[in-house]
Order: sequence, then structure tokens, then C-alpha cells
Amino acid sequence: MSDSEVFDADVLVVGAGPMGATTALALATYGVRVAMVSRWTWVANTPRAHIANQRALEVLRDLGVEEEVLRVATPWDQMGDMLFATSLAGEEIARLRAWGTGDARRGDYLSGSPCPLLDVVQPLLEPVLVQNAAARGTDLRFNTEYLGHEQDGQGVTARLQDRVTGREYTFRTRYLVGADGARSQIAEEAELPFEGQMARAGTVYVRFDANLSRYVEHRPSTLHWIASPAAEFGEIGMAVLRAVRPWDQWIAGWGFDMADGEPEYSPEALLDRVRILIGDPDIDLTIRSVSTWYVNQQHALHYSRGRVFCGGDAVHRHPPSSGLGSNTSIQDAFNLAWKLAYVIQGHAAPNLLDSYSPERAPVGKQVVARANQSRLDYRPIQECFKDLGAKDPFAAGMRRLKDPGPEGERVREALYQALELKQTEFSAQGTELNQRYESSAVVPEPDAAPEEWKRDRGLYLQATTRPGAKIPHAWLVGRDGRRLSTLDVTGKGKFSLVTGIAGQAWSAATDELDVPYLRTVVIGESGSADPYGEWRGVRELPEGGALLVRPDGYVAWRHSEPVNNTGDARKLLEQALHTVLGWETTTIEEANR
Repeated sequence: MSDSEVFDADVLVVGAGPMGATTALALATYGVRVAMVSRWTWVANTPRAHIANQRALEVLRDLGVEEEVLRVATPWDQMGDMLFATSLAGEEIARLRAWGTGDARRGDYLSGSPCPLLDVVQPLLEPVLVQNAAARGTDLRFNTEYLGHEQDGQGVTARLQDRVTGREYTFRTRYLVGADGARSQIAEEAELPFEGQMARAGTVYVRFDANLSRYVEHRPSTLHWIASPAAEFGEIGMAVLRAVRPWDQWIAGWGFDMADGEPEYSPEALLDRVRILIGDPDIDLTIRSVSTWYVNQQHALHYSRGRVFCGGDAVHRHPPSSGLGSNTSIQDAFNLAWKLAYVIQGHAAPNLLDSYSPERAPVGKQVVARANQSRLDYRPIQECFKDLGAKDPFAAGMRRLKDPGPEGERVREALYQALELKQTEFSAQGTELNQRYESSAVVPEPDAAPEEWKRDRGLYLQATTRPGAKIPHAWLVGRDGRRLSTLDVTGKGKFSLVTGIAGQAWSAATDELDVPYLRTVVIGESGSADPYGEWRGVRELPEGGALLVRPDGYVAWRHSEPVNNTGDARKLLEQALHTVLGWETTTIEEANR
């Protein structure tokens, strides 16, 4: 993109959380001039979001920071032996193999992605994103308040304030990205339409330090659910003990009645409550902070207005149940960043950006619904260990669970069924990886029948090369003899034309087009060999067919028949690129001169 106006940056990102920092990192990686501002002194100082699912790790892998995140995270094998008990030291009610760690699901996760799941809290994740964004050229401005903006046909003028000196100034940018959280000023200024409600339930979080190794090392998990009269209020009806760092940094959380206002606890009362949940009245612990947060159930119907784009918590607001918050935010950023880069660098028409909302808004709606439903899905578990007609519902419920008679048998069966329902929250690989995009940046196959889901769409990944789906993971072998994924030979800011050894016409067509953002990946040749035959098993097209894979790893177009003539291949490929990149009148060659 060229004009005579001087811009302070091509993109201004407001907010340095997972969405903002990933957007800045990706744009800087793609060579775009990007600035990121935050009103805070540094990154998040509390361990808010923490689950990193496979798709988020795939994004970080593409951006070259996965290994750094792995080094600071709690590993996958320490996440999943989820406990339900009367206290951490008390009687167990049940355990649940979560996050794909159980024998029944681990293979699904290993075959679905080259990446694991991790537990990585925001104060550890965000520095990796921010520092790498800075190292790659992002103009970082902490202690900088966003005050407002005005946009016109050429760009956006933002008003900023240095919170240290009080100086106000304007910042001129081509595009503005609002990653400013659930109370987003930018989303409000852009008058984005929302559905749902905010603050429909309240939760207390107590952050504390205590060495609880003897209670959890033999059954390691991120979350431990405590069924206790001390925490029976609300939808979940249980307290949670969440491991922030194994096994000496923790959060205790429980619901409160919003009608009574925010709860007030003395330090002594908090110590007593946390010790009850642990089940050890003599445990040595230090309370670090107390906070309240509110359960939101709200999503934006579209994410942009003109040159202003929003993402992350600014447009999908929900509780942490299902661990979808920061993961979805990172994916919003990855979807938006390459499109901004291509428009700014002149590779795509501006209307490519119109595909952002149609692709990401349905995902935001889905995760808001899923996270809130996951809270409701604790009710069947509660019903199994609480006998509501008894004077002491918890004690009576535990006796009933152990009853050798028909009533005990019935309740135990109901408990196992209730735990199985929770797999929709804690081993929902499909929810995390089965997104399908429909937009102008995806070319549907003519007369294609609707996709048929062979298993539960929320629980199980269904890998496919259909346009609008993420390219399936398959292990290949590189020139050095080491394994690499199909995700490793695509992406990295470029489109990839993926074909096989029989697809020489496609490779020649790519060479003839000679555009800087398109590579050919010939699976079977040196550098992307398929000795395992894994790609053959998932490609869903003959070796001489072709896939056009976008920079974010999603299939933009598929040609399911072999093409032997270079001219025909070039015409088909050029038409596909022309459509996806939003060009209406020019050819690809003319657009990139």
C-alpha cells in the first residue's frame, strides 16, 4: 500500500494481553510496522487464564515461540488427574482424566496436532509474546492510556496519554486493533453490537502460597474440586483449588451471592476457609491477594467497523470454564494479523479484511455458550453427593454414595454419567480444533455436500482438507531426517500450494506466478517426505490434486482432480488466489507489480 501520508505505524494495537501481544508479534514477524500500547506498567500480574490448548500452541509454534512457552509452562502430564473430594486432604469422591491425558483420549490428541496442551499462566505467557514482539520491531509503549480515536478513509487518529508525564498526544495509524479487554472502550466507541449479559454470577478468588505436594504429587492436576458446605453456593456448587505453580502457588475460588454485594472477609476468615478446603487446619499458608470476578455471557455479532478491529475478551466475554479464553484470543489475533499484513503490503485488496468477522464471530459465540454451559453441567455431579432432604446434605450424600443397596448403585451410576458429561469441558478436542470458516477468504467446492460429523463434534477432532478447515496434522520427514508436521511446512506468513509428486503442473504454475507470498509444498519430495504415509491417509484427494493453504493454516481452496497442464493449473490457482485475496478487477500479476 502506498500513499503520501506519513503514519506513525501501520497498525496500533491497544492492549498487551494474549490477543494484543499475539497480534503485535505476528505483525512484527510479517514485517509490518506495529505499535502496541498498554495502560499498565508491564504484563498481567495475576494468574488469570492458564490453559493453552493445541490450537493456541500451533499458533505459537508458527510464530517461533513455542519452545520458550514450553520452558515456562506446567507440562501436559501434570495437568489431568482431576480430583473431586470433600477436601484436598479428605475423602475422594471421584477422579476425572482431563485435558486428553487419559489412556482413552491421549491418542486422539497425539494424532491431531504436533503440539501438546500446557498450563501456562498469563504472567509467564505474556512476557514471551511481548519480548519477542519487541525483538522483532514492535514499538512498545507501557504506561500509556488510550483515550479515544477518530477514523477517516485513509487511517485512524488515536489519542494517547503518557501516564508518567501526563502528556497527551495523537498517534496516526492505518488500522486500530482493540484488544482492551472485557470492558473494551474501543468496542464501545465502534458501536459493535452484542448479545448476552454481563456479570450474571460472582466468584471469589484467593491467591495463596502453601506447599501442598503431599496431597497432589501422586495425582497431579491443574484443578481440584472441593465439595464442602464452605463453598456450596452458585451454579458449580463447589470450590476449586487451582494449582498456579506445582505445588506451592495456588488459587482457591468459590461463588458468592451478588445480591449481597461484594463479599468482605477478614484475613482470619479467609485463612479458615482455605484451610477447610485443603482439609488441614494446621497447614502453613500465606494469602497473597483476594479478588472478585463476574461470570459474563456476552459476544459481539461482528468484530470491526471501518479501520477498527476488535478481538479477544473485547468481543467474547465468558468465564474460564473449558479453558477457551486466551486460546480463542490468540486465534483471533492470528486470523487478523496476516490479513492486515497482506492488505498493508499490497498483496491483497482491502476487502480481504471483511472476512475477519464472518470467520471469528461464530467462534466467539460458540465459546461463550460452551463456557457457560460447562458451569451448568456441574449440577448432575452435585446431585450425586448432596442429599438435599437431609439435615447435613453433604454427609448424607456421601453415605448414599457408599450404600450397597439399590439407591447407592443408582447414585454411583449417575455419578459416572455426570463425570462423562464433563468431558465436554475437559477433553473437548473438537471444540478446540474443529472450527470451520465460511467467508470470502474461503472458496467452497462446487456442489459439495455438507460435512458429515462421524463422532461428537465437540469431543473429537475431525481432520479434513475441505476448504474452511485447518490443514490436518501429519508427520513428514525433513532433509535432516527429523520429523516435521504438515503445519511446519506451511504457514509462516505465506500461502502454500500443497500437492504431491504427481502434481508437477501445480509446482510449475506457482513458479510462473512468481509472487513473494506463495510457496509450493510437494509432499513426497526431499524436505517434506511422507515415509509414514500419514499425509496419504488424511489428504482426501489424489496425489496430483492441490490445496491452497492460507498463512493461518486454513485451507482456502481445494482442487480434487489431478491437473497435468501447467497453463490449466496456473489459471485455476490464479482464480483461487484472486478470489481469496479480494481482488475484483486486477489479476494477481497486476496487483503485485
